[in-house]
Amino acid sequence: MDKLKKVLSGQDTEDRGGLSEVVETSSLSWDTRIKGFIACFAVGILCSLLGTFLLWVPRKGLYLFAVFYTFGNIASIGSTVFLMGPMKQLKRMFEPTRLIATIMVLLFFALTLCSAFWWHNKGLALIFCILQSLALTWYSLSFIPFARDAVKKCFAACLA
Repeated sequence: MDKLKKVLSGQDTEDRGGLSEVVETSSLSWDTRIKGFIACFAVGILCSLLGTFLLWVPRKGLYLFAVFYTFGNIASIGSTVFLMGPMKQLKRMFEPTRLIATIMVLLFFALTLCSAFWWHNKGLALIFCILQSLALTWYSLSFIPFARDAVKKCFAACLA
């Protein structure tokens, strides 16, 4: 458990830059980090569920769904900032192993909101929400060792 705390809080990293030191000197206690993670993740789940319920509202339902669903996913990803800290989270998001997944998640966040607010296209908003979920799943799997390989092998076996 101590090793997990060190990894998630960024204490077992190599050389630290000046900005990392500033961020980590004002870091929260482990208990506060866990509480912040749970609260932020719960808000994310609540927003996503609220968006799903708002899908059935006449005329504006799909737009509300796209917005709440996207903000819910952003809050869920943001919840891990409490565990790792903002700098470590950003570094890990843009590591070569998950760079494409991160770009896809951020792209589908933006496209979902663009299709709801600027293009006013309900079909695109729904498609981008589905793609957002798939990209977020792939991104999340990148944090579990060998999970993406297992998923690839599973789909290969199912399609063969």
